[in-house]
Amino acid sequence: MSLVSRRPMKALALGIAAATMVGGAAQALAQAVVVRSTGPSAAAYPMGKKLPANASVSLKPGDHVTVLDKSGTRVLSGPGIFTMTGAVDRNAGVGTALASLMARSGGARTRTGAVRGAPTEAPVGPPAPESVWYIDVSKGGTYCVADPAQVILWRPNRDADGTGKLAAPDGAMADVAWRAGNALKLWPAASVPVTDGQTYKFVNPVGQTVQITTKVLASVPEDPLEVANLLADDGCTAQLGLIANAAGN
Repeated sequence: MSLVSRRPMKALALGIAAATMVGGAAQALAQAVVVRSTGPSAAAYPMGKKLPANASVSLKPGDHVTVLDKSGTRVLSGPGIFTMTGAVDRNAGVGTALASLMARSGGARTRTGAVRGAPTEAPVGPPAPESVWYIDVSKGGTYCVADPAQVILWRPNRDADGTGKLAAPDGAMADVAWRAGNALKLWPAASVPVTDGQTYKFVNPVGQTVQITTKVLASVPEDPLEVANLLADDGCTAQLGLIANAAGN
Protein backbone atom coordinates (compact mmCIF):
# COMPACT_ATOMS: atom_id res chain seq x y z
CA MET A 1 0.00 0.00 0.00
CA SER A 2 1.39 3.40 -0.97
CA LEU A 3 1.97 6.27 1.45
CA VAL A 4 -0.74 8.26 -0.31
CA SER A 5 -3.33 5.53 0.17
CA ARG A 6 -2.44 5.06 3.84
CA ARG A 7 -3.06 8.72 4.80
CA PRO A 8 -6.87 8.68 4.47
CA MET A 9 -7.02 5.52 6.60
CA LYS A 10 -4.79 7.14 9.23
CA ALA A 11 -6.98 10.24 9.29
CA LEU A 12 -10.08 8.05 9.64
CA ALA A 13 -8.51 6.17 12.56
CA LEU A 14 -7.63 9.42 14.30
CA GLY A 15 -11.17 10.66 13.81
CA ILE A 16 -12.64 7.52 15.32
CA ALA A 17 -10.26 7.76 18.28
CA ALA A 18 -11.23 11.39 18.88
CA ALA A 19 -14.92 10.55 18.72
CA THR A 20 -14.38 7.73 21.20
CA MET A 21 -12.64 10.09 23.62
CA VAL A 22 -15.48 12.61 23.37
CA GLY A 23 -18.02 9.87 23.95
CA GLY A 24 -16.12 8.64 26.98
CA ALA A 25 -16.01 12.16 28.44
CA ALA A 26 -19.75 12.52 27.96
CA GLN A 27 -20.36 9.20 29.71
CA ALA A 28 -18.23 10.30 32.66
CA LEU A 29 -20.98 12.75 33.66
CA ALA A 30 -23.71 10.83 35.46
CA GLN A 31 -27.40 11.19 34.69
CA ALA A 32 -27.98 11.65 38.43
CA VAL A 33 -26.03 11.77 41.70
CA VAL A 34 -27.29 10.48 45.06
CA VAL A 35 -27.24 13.32 47.59
CA ARG A 36 -29.04 11.55 50.46
CA SER A 37 -29.99 7.95 51.18
CA THR A 38 -31.83 6.30 54.06
CA GLY A 39 -33.49 2.92 54.53
CA PRO A 40 -32.63 -0.73 53.89
CA SER A 41 -30.95 -0.01 50.52
CA ALA A 42 -28.78 2.91 51.73
CA ALA A 43 -25.62 0.82 51.37
CA ALA A 44 -26.46 0.09 47.73
CA TYR A 45 -27.12 3.76 46.97
CA PRO A 46 -24.72 5.71 49.20
CA MET A 47 -24.34 9.48 49.10
CA GLY A 48 -22.15 10.40 46.13
CA LYS A 49 -23.06 7.38 44.02
CA LYS A 50 -23.34 8.25 40.32
CA LEU A 51 -26.22 6.83 38.34
CA PRO A 52 -25.75 6.58 34.56
CA ALA A 53 -28.50 7.36 32.06
CA ASN A 54 -31.34 4.83 32.08
CA ALA A 55 -30.03 3.19 35.26
CA SER A 56 -32.67 1.41 37.32
CA VAL A 57 -32.91 2.12 41.05
CA SER A 58 -34.59 -0.72 42.89
CA LEU A 59 -35.88 0.29 46.33
CA LYS A 60 -37.44 -1.60 49.22
CA PRO A 61 -40.14 -0.43 51.64
CA GLY A 62 -38.76 2.31 53.87
CA ASP A 63 -36.13 3.44 51.35
CA HIS A 64 -35.79 7.15 50.58
CA VAL A 65 -33.11 8.15 48.08
CA THR A 66 -32.67 11.80 47.08
CA VAL A 67 -31.03 12.31 43.69
CA LEU A 68 -29.91 15.36 41.76
CA ASP A 69 -30.32 15.28 38.00
CA LYS A 70 -30.55 17.84 35.20
CA SER A 71 -34.01 18.90 36.36
CA GLY A 72 -33.17 19.35 40.04
CA THR A 73 -33.61 17.15 43.10
CA ARG A 74 -36.27 14.54 43.78
CA VAL A 75 -36.91 11.83 46.36
CA LEU A 76 -37.34 8.24 45.26
CA SER A 77 -39.40 6.40 47.88
CA GLY A 78 -39.64 2.62 47.98
CA PRO A 79 -40.86 0.15 47.23
CA GLY A 80 -40.43 0.53 43.51
CA ILE A 81 -38.10 0.59 40.51
CA PHE A 82 -37.13 3.99 39.12
CA THR A 83 -35.34 4.73 35.83
CA MET A 84 -32.91 7.65 35.59
CA THR A 85 -34.13 9.43 32.47
CA GLY A 86 -34.22 13.00 33.82
CA ALA A 87 -37.71 13.41 32.30
CA VAL A 88 -39.33 14.72 35.49
CA ASP A 89 -40.83 18.18 35.95
CA ARG A 90 -39.72 20.19 39.00
CA ASN A 91 -41.14 23.03 41.03
CA ALA A 92 -39.55 26.30 39.88
CA GLY A 93 -39.00 27.31 43.50
CA VAL A 94 -36.76 24.29 44.06
CA GLY A 95 -34.58 25.28 41.12
CA THR A 96 -34.26 28.82 42.48
CA ALA A 97 -33.28 27.55 45.93
CA LEU A 98 -30.70 25.22 44.40
CA ALA A 99 -29.18 27.97 42.28
CA SER A 100 -28.92 30.26 45.32
CA LEU A 101 -27.29 27.52 47.40
CA MET A 102 -24.68 26.76 44.75
CA ALA A 103 -23.87 30.36 43.81
CA ARG A 104 -20.23 31.16 44.47
CA SER A 105 -20.87 34.65 45.92
CA GLY A 106 -21.80 34.07 49.53
CA GLY A 107 -21.37 37.52 51.04
CA ALA A 108 -19.25 40.66 51.08
CA ARG A 109 -16.06 40.76 53.10
CA THR A 110 -15.61 43.51 55.67
CA ARG A 111 -12.30 45.01 56.74
CA THR A 112 -12.16 42.73 59.79
CA GLY A 113 -12.55 39.58 57.74
CA ALA A 114 -16.18 39.04 58.71
CA VAL A 115 -18.60 38.25 55.92
CA ARG A 116 -21.98 39.87 55.42
CA GLY A 117 -24.83 38.53 53.38
CA ALA A 118 -26.23 35.64 55.45
CA PRO A 119 -30.00 35.67 55.97
CA THR A 120 -31.17 37.32 59.19
CA GLU A 121 -34.39 35.27 59.44
CA ALA A 122 -34.47 32.41 61.91
CA PRO A 123 -33.87 29.15 60.00
CA VAL A 124 -36.57 26.50 59.81
CA GLY A 125 -35.33 23.32 61.48
CA PRO A 126 -31.68 22.72 62.45
CA PRO A 127 -29.41 25.51 61.19
CA ALA A 128 -27.40 24.73 58.07
CA PRO A 129 -25.01 26.73 55.84
CA GLU A 130 -26.79 28.97 53.32
CA SER A 131 -24.19 28.15 50.65
CA VAL A 132 -22.75 24.86 49.48
CA TRP A 133 -19.30 26.54 49.59
CA TYR A 134 -19.38 27.37 53.33
CA ILE A 135 -17.40 25.11 55.69
CA ASP A 136 -19.29 24.03 58.81
CA VAL A 137 -16.74 24.29 61.64
CA SER A 138 -19.04 22.38 64.00
CA LYS A 139 -18.85 19.20 61.91
CA GLY A 140 -15.72 19.33 59.78
CA GLY A 141 -15.20 16.79 57.00
CA THR A 142 -14.01 17.04 53.41
CA TYR A 143 -14.95 20.22 51.56
CA CYS A 144 -14.50 21.13 47.92
CA VAL A 145 -13.22 24.69 47.51
CA ALA A 146 -14.12 26.93 44.58
CA ASP A 147 -11.71 29.77 45.43
CA PRO A 148 -8.91 29.11 47.98
CA ALA A 149 -8.57 32.86 48.60
CA GLN A 150 -12.25 33.28 49.56
CA VAL A 151 -13.16 30.31 51.76
CA ILE A 152 -15.94 31.00 54.27
CA LEU A 153 -16.11 29.37 57.70
CA TRP A 154 -19.67 28.95 59.03
CA ARG A 155 -20.90 28.35 62.59
CA PRO A 156 -24.42 27.23 63.55
CA ASN A 157 -24.73 29.38 66.68
CA ARG A 158 -24.51 33.11 66.03
CA ASP A 159 -26.12 34.37 69.24
CA ALA A 160 -22.87 35.41 70.96
CA ASP A 161 -19.24 36.20 70.18
CA GLY A 162 -17.28 33.08 69.31
CA THR A 163 -13.64 32.13 68.90
CA GLY A 164 -11.73 29.17 67.57
CA LYS A 165 -8.29 28.22 66.34
CA LEU A 166 -7.37 26.89 62.90
CA ALA A 167 -4.18 24.84 62.64
CA ALA A 168 -2.30 23.29 59.72
CA PRO A 169 -0.06 20.20 59.95
CA ASP A 170 3.06 22.33 59.45
CA GLY A 171 2.34 24.25 62.66
CA ALA A 172 0.78 27.35 61.07
CA MET A 173 -2.07 28.62 63.24
CA ALA A 174 -4.60 31.44 63.28
CA ASP A 175 -7.39 32.61 65.57
CA VAL A 176 -10.91 32.77 64.13
CA ALA A 177 -13.30 35.17 65.89
CA TRP A 178 -16.96 35.83 65.15
CA ARG A 179 -18.99 38.77 66.38
CA ALA A 180 -22.42 38.14 67.90
CA GLY A 181 -25.05 37.90 65.18
CA ASN A 182 -22.62 36.78 62.48
CA ALA A 183 -22.28 33.16 61.35
CA LEU A 184 -19.66 33.76 58.66
CA LYS A 185 -15.92 34.36 58.81
CA LEU A 186 -13.31 34.44 56.08
CA TRP A 187 -10.70 31.69 56.33
CA PRO A 188 -7.40 33.35 57.47
CA ALA A 189 -5.55 32.36 54.29
CA ALA A 190 -2.67 34.78 54.95
CA SER A 191 -1.68 32.81 58.06
CA VAL A 192 -3.00 29.36 57.12
CA PRO A 193 -3.12 28.98 53.32
CA VAL A 194 -5.73 26.70 51.79
CA THR A 195 -3.95 23.81 50.07
CA ASP A 196 -5.43 21.06 47.94
CA GLY A 197 -5.68 17.79 49.85
CA GLN A 198 -4.54 19.30 53.15
CA THR A 199 -6.21 18.42 56.47
CA TYR A 200 -6.56 21.15 59.09
CA LYS A 201 -7.68 21.08 62.72
CA PHE A 202 -10.30 23.48 64.02
CA VAL A 203 -10.32 23.81 67.82
CA ASN A 204 -13.53 25.18 69.31
CA PRO A 205 -13.32 26.07 73.04
CA VAL A 206 -17.05 25.41 73.48
CA GLY A 207 -17.42 22.53 71.05
CA GLN A 208 -15.66 19.54 69.60
CA THR A 209 -12.35 19.66 67.73
CA VAL A 210 -12.88 18.74 64.08
CA GLN A 211 -10.76 17.87 61.06
CA ILE A 212 -11.29 19.84 57.83
CA THR A 213 -9.85 18.52 54.56
CA THR A 214 -9.88 20.88 51.57
CA LYS A 215 -10.09 19.82 47.92
CA VAL A 216 -9.41 22.76 45.60
CA LEU A 217 -11.37 22.56 42.35
CA ALA A 218 -9.57 23.58 39.15
CA SER A 219 -12.79 25.15 37.87
CA VAL A 220 -16.45 25.27 38.85
CA PRO A 221 -19.08 24.61 36.16
CA GLU A 222 -22.38 26.46 36.07
CA ASP A 223 -24.53 23.34 35.84
CA PRO A 224 -25.58 22.01 39.30
CA LEU A 225 -25.34 18.38 38.17
CA GLU A 226 -21.77 18.90 36.99
CA VAL A 227 -20.92 20.52 40.34
CA ALA A 228 -22.47 17.55 42.15
CA ASN A 229 -20.35 15.21 40.03
CA LEU A 230 -17.20 17.03 41.17
CA LEU A 231 -18.31 16.94 44.83
CA ALA A 232 -18.97 13.21 44.54
CA ASP A 233 -15.59 12.57 42.91
CA ASP A 234 -13.76 14.28 45.79
CA GLY A 235 -15.88 12.83 48.60
CA CYS A 236 -17.35 16.18 49.65
CA THR A 237 -20.41 14.58 51.24
CA ALA A 238 -21.28 17.46 53.58
CA GLN A 239 -21.88 19.64 50.53
CA LEU A 240 -23.95 16.96 48.81
CA GLY A 241 -26.13 16.84 51.91
CA LEU A 242 -26.80 20.58 51.60
CA ILE A 243 -28.04 20.04 48.06
CA ALA A 244 -30.63 17.62 49.42
CA ASN A 245 -31.64 20.24 52.01
CA ALA A 246 -32.30 22.80 49.26
CA ALA A 247 -35.36 20.86 48.16
CA GLY A 248 -36.52 20.25 51.71
CA ASN A 249 -35.72 16.55 51.37
